[in-house]
Amino acid sequence: MEISSGPFFTTSTGLIDSIDKKLMVVLRDGRKLIGTLRSFDQFANLVLQDTIERIYVGNCYGDIPRGIFLIRGENVVLLGEIDLDKEEQINLRQVPVEEILVAQREEIEAKEKVEKIRSKILHDQGFCVDSAQNDLY
Repeated sequence: MEISSGPFFTTSTGLIDSIDKKLMVVLRDGRKLIGTLRSFDQFANLVLQDTIERIYVGNCYGDIPRGIFLIRGENVVLLGEIDLDKEEQINLRQVPVEEILVAQREEIEAKEKVEKIRSKILHDQGFCVDSAQNDLY
């Protein structure tokens, strides 16, 4: 990977080099979107074309086609360019959408069950358990 010595911009103007490139965007709610960046504004609101929502469970993934996707800038946690040469070399197995959604639901239910047990143990030991698991405001 080559690192340029030019100026780096941390504002939304830093996105100008990413126009017409394939990006992965991770949102605050945990969704992962992959698409081609077509436009952005001063608030880092993004427009992705040919977008897919990719769901990962274990060593499998499934893609849900979403088309043109408008993302509000405040919901972006991570944005990165996808290396097209390495994209095909992933060590994950693609499965049908229905199968990955079932696996995701099972994974979420298992995590909720563990969290419920953990919260009960902490509560029994006198800790105040905060049930808010997100950063909504």
